[in-house]
Amino acid sequence: MQRVILEMGQGVDLHGGDATKAAIRAVRDALGGSSLPLFAGLGLDPDVMEVIVSVAVPDPDAVDVDAVAQALPYGQVQVRAVPGGLRAPVGGDHALLAAASVEVFLPEQQGWRLSATTG
Repeated sequence: MQRVILEMGQGVDLHGGDATKAAIRAVRDALGGSSLPLFAGLGLDPDVMEVIVSVAVPDPDAVDVDAVAQALPYGQVQVRAVPGGLRAPVGGDHALLAAASVEVFLPEQQGWRLSATTG
């Protein structure tokens, strides 16, 4: 498999410090500007891609990784929660920030090459 995409995002739960909610928002932020037109161009089924998601939060055990995986529309998804992120006091509550990386891998393709475009 070869990595073809790496996207980063962040998400926040402003009240309650819900790590899963913040993680899902971070994944959606990472995917928000992404489009994968290469599947149609290469004749590939999007479900052949492998997607590895890492979410960093203060308490990784608080993340429901299955719920985070459901935020991705295609592929064979693996989610891992790791220590990181940020917890910030907000009045008597706290906000929780999650950071996410989303890596997309495809089976190795032959004949790929980059071409420069001029305009």
